[in-house]
Amino acid sequence: MTDAPSPAPGAPRETQTPDEATAAQRAEATTAQRTAEAPAPEAAAPHVQLRTPRQWVALALGVAVLFTGCVLAGRWQWNRHVDRDAQIAVIEANYASDPVPIDELLDGPGDVVPASDVWRRVTVSGTYEADKTVLLRNRPVESQAAFHVLVPFVTDEGTVIVVNRGWIPYGSNSSTPDALPAPPGGEVELTLRLRADEPAADNGAPPGQVQAINTSQVLAAGPDGAAWADGRTYGGYGALAAEDGRPAEGLATLPVPDTDPRSHLSYAFQWWVFAVGGVAGFVVLIRRERRDATIEALGDLPHPFAALGDADGARDGDGPLDGPSSTVGPHTGRSSRPGRRGGRQSAEEIEDALIDSSSTR
Repeated sequence: MTDAPSPAPGAPRETQTPDEATAAQRAEATTAQRTAEAPAPEAAAPHVQLRTPRQWVALALGVAVLFTGCVLAGRWQWNRHVDRDAQIAVIEANYASDPVPIDELLDGPGDVVPASDVWRRVTVSGTYEADKTVLLRNRPVESQAAFHVLVPFVTDEGTVIVVNRGWIPYGSNSSTPDALPAPPGGEVELTLRLRADEPAADNGAPPGQVQAINTSQVLAAGPDGAAWADGRTYGGYGALAAEDGRPAEGLATLPVPDTDPRSHLSYAFQWWVFAVGGVAGFVVLIRRERRDATIEALGDLPHPFAALGDADGARDGDGPLDGPSSTVGPHTGRSSRPGRRGGRQSAEEIEDALIDSSSTR
């Protein structure tokens, strides 16, 4: 029996067993997969432009200016909040207080209304000087243009106090009211709420009118000037609460003082948050620069944070990183190092992996 001749060396075989065909197909698939997974030359990380020392100095100065400005603005709003709280406390304590004779709070002419006694109710008896009535202009009430009616009052003791009797709306024009109700004549008992004199106004006003409730200016605006009351006035005025136990006739009652604390406290905290945010942003910028400098030093390796979507995604990733930054060959001896909890890797672990992979090239 003659054996079949064997094929010459190097000659292709005409047939393959099923096992050999399957192995060949697997080899071809593996080769194609590796070719597809091989990173393209264009995937290399671009050159990172780092900031110069001069740029860092400019940034630091800018952050310092921002921080200082925000802190000072917050402090200013805080002081306004404290002042407003003090004003509200005085109003709440004094506005509805029991009336007392004025000489229990003010010793006599020239005495100034203390800040702690503002809005305190006092009683005085005497007569109005109706012919010396003066109007306060440009002082709206509840968004309505109005004149306030100011009349000097001479007490039984001979002292003089300016009384704000109430307000009337503008008339047919803004120069004068259409009608001016007269105060009661003869002896009258008043209940007043003490107010401190307002700073004197610098802007002028028509005859018989003023821009601020300042005792000296109010008396000087009268037809006879202020000479008649020299040495007899208090350092403050009174807001009318009642005349002989009744509101003033023909005049609108003065509004209740505002006790809204306003938004000074929230503004203060907003400014301070801005100050902290400026410093925090500068720190984040430094950390990013250090990270970029490390990547630049590693050469043309792929960006280790590319799989995270953005520069800060490493803190929010739900799984391990993809690509060369998270794949370490068995020859490195580092593949068994545990990552952070939740499957995330730290920047130091990524850099170690990059260094190890570059050393094998």
